[in-house]
Amino acid sequence: MKKLLVLQFRPETSVSDDEYGSFLRYGGLDKEEVERIRGEFGLPEISLEKYSAVLIGGSPYTVSDDERDKTNEQIKVEKQLFELMKEIYERDFPFLGNCYGHGVMVAGMFDLMSKEKYSENVGAVEVTLTKEGKRDKLLKGIKDPFYAFVGHKEACQEVPEGATLLASSKTCPVQMLRIKENVYTTQFHAELDYEGFAIRIDYYKHKGYFPPEDAEKLKEEAKKHKVVEPMK
Repeated sequence: MKKLLVLQFRPETSVSDDEYGSFLRYGGLDKEEVERIRGEFGLPEISLEKYSAVLIGGSPYTVSDDERDKTNEQIKVEKQLFELMKEIYERDFPFLGNCYGHGVMVAGMFDLMSKEKYSENVGAVEVTLTKEGKRDKLLKGIKDPFYAFVGHKEACQEVPEGATLLASSKTCPVQMLRIKENVYTTQFHAELDYEGFAIRIDYYKHKGYFPPEDAEKLKEEAKKHKVVEPMK
């Protein structure tokens, strides 16, 4: 049986491990069913023929940053990722990109990721399914609306040509896309529960997402929302 390929781009081991654990837990997966590659400093050669699907999570990398502000590692990684996104897109290969995975697909294929509008504060937002989202096979049984955790410096500025908008929010109109039949991306974190959210707040509180002194307040505010639908 072919394995699911999980690509991660978080340099911080504790955060990367928590994200990976969430993918396994909420995906109902055993480690034997998954190949995990931490690619924050570069990717090996990847043959899609070996895998059933590709999953990419988040990262402190911001794909729409000016190239002059990116590290050499990020530039290298994104060059490799854009080539992979092109192959996934052209083959309509099963793919789910959350957060950074959403960014590299939208930036690589459509050049629509930007910090111009729709950046989101760290916290839970209400997400609403579109008519197409309510009919989508991946979203079958998902309650509408639902809360999801977000916190991003950039966003997709409009629905890409040929893509289908599946979910939206007041803070960011493009929350979830289906591209062709098998390529899915989400701005929100589909894998993130409260415990993981708290871990990321603690780790990233000095990374420019929010004032460091707001960390505990953000965690308390997050407790007020029941975030259970995105993992489904």
